[in-house]
Amino acid sequence: MANPFDKLAALRDHLPPGQAPAPAPTKARKLFLEKVVVRKVRKGHGGKTVTEIAGIAPAVQDELCGELKRALGCGARVEDGVVVLQGELVERAVAWLEKKGATRVIRGG
Repeated sequence: MANPFDKLAALRDHLPPGQAPAPAPTKARKLFLEKVVVRKVRKGHGGKTVTEIAGIAPAVQDELCGELKRALGCGARVEDGVVVLQGELVERAVAWLEKKGATRVIRGG
């Protein structure tokens, strides 16, 4: 059975050179600081366990907080420059941050 694209391959050398596609615009925003620290905390939250994430750039904290809420299915807020997730979600948060592009994620104690 003949490949229908064989005839087109022979014509490739006779086509005029085309323009390269324009590169897609990139977001040059920095999402994370040098290191991101993720730790679980109970103190000061009425005995409930929360996960704190420090090291997210201040300009995008609210945006990433919303994304984390949807991705992890939990409540979240920004307190004093730290994203606070409701529940013990350290491992899931670390995996999400690494997938998002954080290069140095530290699990705190």
